[in-house]
Amino acid sequence: MERSLTHIALFAALVAILGLVPQITLATGVPITAQSLGIMLCGTVLGARRGALAVLLFLALVATGLPLLSGGRGGLGVFVGPTVGFLIGFPIAAFVIGWLMERTTLPVGLAAGAASAIGGIAVLYLFGIAGMSVMLDKTPAEAAMLTGAFLPGDALKVVLAGFVTQAIARMRPGALLSRA
Repeated sequence: MERSLTHIALFAALVAILGLVPQITLATGVPITAQSLGIMLCGTVLGARRGALAVLLFLALVATGLPLLSGGRGGLGVFVGPTVGFLIGFPIAAFVIGWLMERTTLPVGLAAGAASAIGGIAVLYLFGIAGMSVMLDKTPAEAAMLTGAFLPGDALKVVLAGFVTQAIARMRPGALLSRA
């Protein structure tokens, strides 16, 4: 139990740290950040339950006002902006990624990449598009077109998540809780 709490806290901190990487803000007001890589790693390394809990802890800290999102944003106001769909989708994406990692027999790197693509792009984009559609008063098709700007960067993050997870599995196999 204590070990799980430590991992959850460490990965919540990882997601926060990845928000410090300089962002690129699109005209829609939605920034391109490295934080979604953290969401992917929460699932690939910690598994479904712990990964989702790490992201929920991160979001709880953001809700209390800590400036942990890219650009130093935090507080309840971020949950009524154009990024709300992505924020709601973060823990669900981490859960899906972890769930897939726990159930696949593919090699670790390939499994992590595939799970990150499904959870970190497909699932997360469903929520992000819905949030942008509502908050920006766009049709779902228009919001999907706006979200398409994120795809190249997120594809790179999928590859990175696969490599990082594979490296962790090689260096410290016991640390890969999604495969324990």
